[in-house]
Amino acid sequence: MNKRILIADNLHPAFKIEAEKLGYVCDDLPLISRSETLEVLKNYSGLAIRTRFQIDREVIDAGSNLKFIARAGAGMDNVDEEYAKSKKIICINAPEGNRDAVAEHVIGMLLSLLNNLRKADSEVRNGIWDREANRGWELKGRTLAIIGYGNTGQMLARKLSGFQVKVIAYDKYKTGFSDQFVEEVSMEQVVRQADILSFHIPLTYETRQLFNGEYLFHFKKPIILLNASRGEVVNTKAVLSGIRNGKISAAGLDVLEIEKFPALGEQEWYNELKDCPNLILSPHVAGWTHESYRKISEVLAEKLKQLSFVD
Repeated sequence: MNKRILIADNLHPAFKIEAEKLGYVCDDLPLISRSETLEVLKNYSGLAIRTRFQIDREVIDAGSNLKFIARAGAGMDNVDEEYAKSKKIICINAPEGNRDAVAEHVIGMLLSLLNNLRKADSEVRNGIWDREANRGWELKGRTLAIIGYGNTGQMLARKLSGFQVKVIAYDKYKTGFSDQFVEEVSMEQVVRQADILSFHIPLTYETRQLFNGEYLFHFKKPIILLNASRGEVVNTKAVLSGIRNGKISAAGLDVLEIEKFPALGEQEWYNELKDCPNLILSPHVAGWTHESYRKISEVLAEKLKQLSFVD
């Protein structure tokens, strides 16, 4: 096998170092364009990518000698995984690498929302000292529902264990996972019990626009909504409508249906989104810490070692 890897994105050097120990030659070209990749990919047995472009049928077909695609991140939604598998190309990713980062980011958003930190900080900076209007709510005693109990969902439950909060979780594809950190429940129990709802699911045809007006309608009490999974899981108009009618008391969104400017600023709902006082936004960085940058590459390298049989 021609043991060459094209690193077509900005990966921590740990991946290249470990791959070279396994006998691979790595061409580290983080700025390579899609068109350039199409021209040279036939020369490689492996492709390492993060988010720079879609690994669709055209790219996969160009990689006529590909044996594996390594995605430096938690999800595989920018890789046509089914088509790759049909070509006998192995796909690996690294959800273990950023699970701590995502869980901590979500908790940070939640605590900020409960304690009005964004609003209070802005007011003090503008000469307003208003204690009563910024009185917060405690997390203790509330029920937080996790949708999707994979790597990040499990880590969130673990990190919440010290807050004396009840953690419940629903996962369509997993059962029997109740333990000291979480109680497995049905979706019916989620909509009855949840004070806080946090999404930790991949983007698939089933989960796209999962959270919409109809979904929200079934919740029995106002919720705090948190999304650090994929933006297209949550319908933004439904969030804004829910905030207006009181079904959503606050929201923390690290991801959006449309991301990056200028496209985001061109959305009809953007002005309402940015002016909403009980909403915290961040630019898809929940899983992107200094530590996770390294850990993701380390996880990918470890999984690459397990693919030695393809030699």
